[in-house]
Amino acid sequence: MLKRLVTIKDIAEELGIAPSTVSKALKNHPAISKETRASVNELAKRLNYKPNAIALSLRNSRSQTLGLVVPQIVHFFFSSVISGIEDLAYDAGYNVMIFQSNESYNREVIGIQALLSSQVEGILISLSKETRNCEHLQNALDMGIPLVMFDRVSKDIDTDKVLVDDYHGAYHAVTHLIHIGCRRIAHLSGPPGLDIADNRKSGYIQALLDNHMELDRDLIMCCDNFKQARIRTKQLMNIPNPPDAFFCVNDLTAVGVVKSLHELGIAIPERVSVIGFSNEDISQVSHPALSTVDQHGYQMGQTAIQLLLDRLMATGSNLPFVHHEIKTELVLRDSTRITGIRGFV
Repeated sequence: MLKRLVTIKDIAEELGIAPSTVSKALKNHPAISKETRASVNELAKRLNYKPNAIALSLRNSRSQTLGLVVPQIVHFFFSSVISGIEDLAYDAGYNVMIFQSNESYNREVIGIQALLSSQVEGILISLSKETRNCEHLQNALDMGIPLVMFDRVSKDIDTDKVLVDDYHGAYHAVTHLIHIGCRRIAHLSGPPGLDIADNRKSGYIQALLDNHMELDRDLIMCCDNFKQARIRTKQLMNIPNPPDAFFCVNDLTAVGVVKSLHELGIAIPERVSVIGFSNEDISQVSHPALSTVDQHGYQMGQTAIQLLLDRLMATGSNLPFVHHEIKTELVLRDSTRITGIRGFV
């Protein structure tokens, strides 16, 4: 059975004094005698008295709590972002309340409502794949709650934002594939309308055009998870002129491609090269190890929380909103034809 927390009233009853006297003594108030202050603090220490954090936050009108909404906690990228956020928040004296939308708009709305009900002082969010209407976020801003969007953001909300340079990350990945001799590069893309997916697709297309390569729309398929990739890869490898490379919207999709190519008996990277996006842990244990684009999740988390802390410190001032872009890094491993090279892009 859990032990009941010791209260100010318990200390007052044991010493035979008023609770208000105990409260003042614990604050070292000069109106209370040195002897009484010493007795109160000695008993409080012996009974392991701890102030009620909730009561203190209500009294101070501050919860010292920030809200965080992410699409998936188990996703390596988002877990890296969470680590970056929590490390800096902890150092600044804040707790972080985390909600997972699980890529559902409705769950995202419910999460925001729960955070507002919990009186969080600020909110950080990466949108779900389904989110197109952002009224729930505008409502938070209208209530005076600072909001920072990261990775998946909305153009319809005027607030602080931290983004990955998805376009150039994709552009340089595809340019690399072209430079090592790939001529039929397939793209397994994310859902249309999702900025990160659209930007990566745009980078892919522009790299082809800038290198005078044919843009074959049949080589572009909406596919952003391991299970779909297992199907799409086999479909693409069965067309009359199959791809000799895959650029995938994320690493899990790329690993699905690698597995299917193994099942088809197709050598990687001798016949087909594969590049993912994220630099998740799985990219290093894949066989062969996966070339990918590192989007620096921990750095994104630290940047996002710092923007929120700066906004909280600047309450009442008219600071302009900040849009910060995280540069990507091309990480080349064994799934492409040239290995052992790392380059900032």
